Amino acid sequence: MSTNTAIVTGAARGIGAAVARRLAADGFAVAVIDLDEAAGKPVVAQIEAAGGRAIAIGANVADEAAVAVAVERVAAELGAPTVLVNNAGVLRDNLLFRMTADDWDTVINVHLRGSFLMTRAVQKHMTAAGFGRIVNLSSTSALGNRGQANYAAAKAGLQGFTKTLALELGKFGITANAIAPGFIETEMTAATAARVGVAFEDFNAGAAAEIPVARTGVPDDIAHAVSFFVSEGAGFVSGQVLYVAGGPKA
Repeated sequence: MSTNTAIVTGAARGIGAAVARRLAADGFAVAVIDLDEAAGKPVVAQIEAAGGRAIAIGANVADEAAVAVAVERVAAELGAPTVLVNNAGVLRDNLLFRMTADDWDTVINVHLRGSFLMTRAVQKHMTAAGFGRIVNLSSTSALGNRGQANYAAAKAGLQGFTKTLALELGKFGITANAIAPGFIETEMTAATAARVGVAFEDFNAGAAAEIPVARTGVPDDIAHAVSFFVSEGAGFVSGQVLYVAGGPKA
């Protein structure tokens, strides 16, 4: 069964990089896709140094033509992809009355259009193999978060997208699940701390005080959950949203 090639988008840093490294350790050849191909090279180097196989590909996931080229390159260089992790994302936070149409469109396009285009391009390889694993990165912000009308809408939309994929693709041996991280220590959360004028250490400490397990999350926490969802043994788990947030609520 051709089930050993994975694509991870937004994989140059943070959660995406951790997921790429974990899937490589699990035995997958991994396509590290990010906006800038050069940015993905260090992750590829880490994977190769650990004995894995990976390539870096530069692509804007919201660009239909770029997605088609990227997926075909993966198939040609690594083998037909049967695992897809839609992780690429951006923030354009602002309160509603200050949010521009561009702020809205950019976030919706990367998260929702990007996940749609990537999934549509990859599913043909999955259906041909009779096996597929799709994991979409949602967020606890899907439940609503001040200053994130665009991001919250996109992340909630991904949950509906995931459940529909599960319904449509299940008969082909393909599962689709979503992971909704809580507070994870990444460059993205560091940027949020800077935007609100709080030192990152203090920002983390404030978040940890609200989390039942009394710590903030790290990218490997999400990578571990992805590893489970893409495993062959998780074939009876589909259409689910797993909140990885250190407790029962954001």
